[in-house]
Amino acid sequence: MPKSQNRRKFLKNAGAAAAVFSIVPRYVIGGNGFVAPSDTLYIAGIGVGGKGESDLSSIAESKNARVSYLCDVDDRMVAGSKKNFPKAAYYRDYREMLDKEAKNIDAVTVSTPDHTHAVATMAAMQLGKHVYVQKPLTHSIKEARMLTEAAKKYKVVTQMGNQWASAEPVRRMKEIVDAGLIGDVTKVYAWTDRPVWPQGIPTPTGKHKIPAELDWDLWLGPATPIDFHPAYLPFNWRGWWKFGTGALGDMGCHIMDPVFRILPIDYPSEVECSVTANYEGFFKPANYADSCPASSVIHLTFPRTDGKGDLKLTWMDGGLRPETPEEILPTDDLGDMSNGVIFEGTKGKMIGNYSKEPMLLPTSRRGEIDQLPKTIKRVPEGHYVDWVNACLAGYGNHEVSSPFDYAGPFTEAVLMGNLAIRSYQLQAGNNEYPGRKKLYWDAKNMKITNFDAANAFVMSDLRPGWKLS
Repeated sequence: MPKSQNRRKFLKNAGAAAAVFSIVPRYVIGGNGFVAPSDTLYIAGIGVGGKGESDLSSIAESKNARVSYLCDVDDRMVAGSKKNFPKAAYYRDYREMLDKEAKNIDAVTVSTPDHTHAVATMAAMQLGKHVYVQKPLTHSIKEARMLTEAAKKYKVVTQMGNQWASAEPVRRMKEIVDAGLIGDVTKVYAWTDRPVWPQGIPTPTGKHKIPAELDWDLWLGPATPIDFHPAYLPFNWRGWWKFGTGALGDMGCHIMDPVFRILPIDYPSEVECSVTANYEGFFKPANYADSCPASSVIHLTFPRTDGKGDLKLTWMDGGLRPETPEEILPTDDLGDMSNGVIFEGTKGKMIGNYSKEPMLLPTSRRGEIDQLPKTIKRVPEGHYVDWVNACLAGYGNHEVSSPFDYAGPFTEAVLMGNLAIRSYQLQAGNNEYPGRKKLYWDAKNMKITNFDAANAFVMSDLRPGWKLS
């Protein structure tokens, strides 16, 4: 049993023993709002600037959560979290923090750039710590499979940070489909307006001085070392394959979540793509090979697990969108559709976006939704606090929205799109016109069966000293 869990058990037992001698109301000892140590989750944050800062603030909305440790490789990024949690100890290297403070930590959040998600998360789980990890769960497909298996092995509470998974629209979409209002779904379109950071650009060159506040070697983590360049951070790392997963990795785990949550699918069997020709002439992509494309279209095929054929999923990013369904009238108010999803079924269509209730098409079918009962458990406390509650309840006692046994296979499918993009870029770089090939996926063995070169993108390269085992 992890030391932190031993501590909680000891505190509870000690409290029970004390009650034999004196029964005193808790509020008399600690005042109104007092939370006993046995009911407190002591949390360490890895990557605590930017999204990491907001993650910790959201988790701290639970009265049972105490952010006790902060870890970041850039002193400039940690300022906000230091202000929010002035009593928290600060480390730069998460490995040192976990080594020294393991007995005092119950749970860990990981909000680093994508390329360090897996190694930091694995290290925490191996110590028996519950984990909350920003999306996408990992940088590569095999890493996602490894974390999924590790979560079961170490029996810890896990949650991926795709917050829409706990929101009302997703649950309502599932109730609509489960009720048969659109029949059997055969086709889905999903899209985003991302990237809103540079992509499809040349690899940066030149020597730059490393800021004194930044430990560049720690920021690189498991990635093969390269020279520091301000083009990579603090945010634009998302557009570089070495560190990020592009527009798809950023938003796919949000927008595609209803597809996996609602429909009877598992791993994809086929994938193909096309990308913006964002290099100087089709056969001169060498200077752009390190960058995610400015826009892409990805086609994924999923065998339905209920035996009703295949589901076709098309993903678009960079401002590309599917054709407007003919059922939508000029007077229909769809809200902001810069990010959205359309389900096409045998009895109708359903459209949803990131911030609005789903709609049946034509919109005159609204009454059918209004009459539909709510049958699925809601998460009024939200994605973050629900994870805190699950951690306190203990492994297997409280269901969260995006545990690794769901988020891992989901992430694998999302990242299959990036494997296709990188394969496309590779073929174009080798002058294999037109650089497009449908890829066939053996999910059990995590292998492309018809283009072996693509298998180089199944797993990220990890440099020595950053294990994932």
